[in-house]
Amino acid sequence: FDDVDVLTALADRCVQRDFSAGDIIVTRGHAAGEIHLLAHGRISQTSEGPYGDDVAVAVLGDGDRFGENALLDADATWDYTATAETAGTLLTLSRADFASVMANSPALQAHIEEFSSLPDQAQNKHGEAEIAMSAGHVGEAVLPGAFVDYELKPREYELSVAQTVLKVHTRVADLYNGPHNQTEEQLRLTIEALRERQEHELINNREFGLLHNADFKQRIQTHSGPPTPDDMDELLCRRRGTKLFLAHPRTIAAIGREFNARGLYPDHVDLGGQSVPAWRGVPILPCNKIPITKEQTSSIIAMRTGEENQGVIGLRQTGLPEEYEPGLSVRFMGISEQAIMSYLVTTYYSAAVLVPDALGVMENVQIARRRD
Repeated sequence: FDDVDVLTALADRCVQRDFSAGDIIVTRGHAAGEIHLLAHGRISQTSEGPYGDDVAVAVLGDGDRFGENALLDADATWDYTATAETAGTLLTLSRADFASVMANSPALQAHIEEFSSLPDQAQNKHGEAEIAMSAGHVGEAVLPGAFVDYELKPREYELSVAQTVLKVHTRVADLYNGPHNQTEEQLRLTIEALRERQEHELINNREFGLLHNADFKQRIQTHSGPPTPDDMDELLCRRRGTKLFLAHPRTIAAIGREFNARGLYPDHVDLGGQSVPAWRGVPILPCNKIPITKEQTSSIIAMRTGEENQGVIGLRQTGLPEEYEPGLSVRFMGISEQAIMSYLVTTYYSAAVLVPDALGVMENVQIARRRD
């Protein structure tokens, strides 16, 4: 739903609520009449297990929400108790305010009617049309017809570009090419800098970067702050065939501390002739492009890779004019009147997540060492 005026009206109806650690936000079994948007902080959801004990349902962090069912169901009740683990801020929208805005918006009414009709259709866990089939039947039963759902308007990825102009004085190239070719060495360093920028964009770019393109259901929070083995298992189990973890080197050190505190030691696997730490056989690779916040928190990325595995793939254009490396070209731009040679160095790149569960992110991972 992209009607800016209606969304603005809904946002204006939200009420800000600050909370402290230990506050009970909602209580299990009580009537639910609002949706809560967590602007900042951590909230844990607990419920009663099948044997009468308290069980953890989820841990919510910045940007999460809960209570969305209450907007359309007048008889909704809370299935869990939400308790603040840290101080923070909520934005709350009540059912009455939502109904008031909807009453004045035919577009929102139509959107809600379409949304409300979806549960009547057989769907799989991804919200796609269920493939009808029959199993275990005998005789000449009438078999159901089926079709495979598909995206009517699939996302189109445009290649991003990184460019620079390398300038080398002809005197340097003429007189100082021994024992190293100065032009080649400066070109090598320029390409390395471009590749570093490319890696940063693949992680952090708002349009296609991995941190910003993970599906909402594939984002999780740590249970207690630091990256424990339980948290790593939670991230790992969200997808089949996870090929690698990506984490900042300081985050990897925090993982090691938590493992050591429990008497566990990460495995090591051979990757391109190098021994790298791993968890459950999945390598944990360092990536210093994953940011660290001023609160000393970071993220851990887990992904399945490869087109044949419906994973995360890199995109680049090959066969460029004057291609120097795959997806990177070096074009001679001429010599200026100051006898300076110029080379245009260009690389094109992007990344695509073929299916939502190919990429997962553990957010707000505490990497600072705890005081004993």
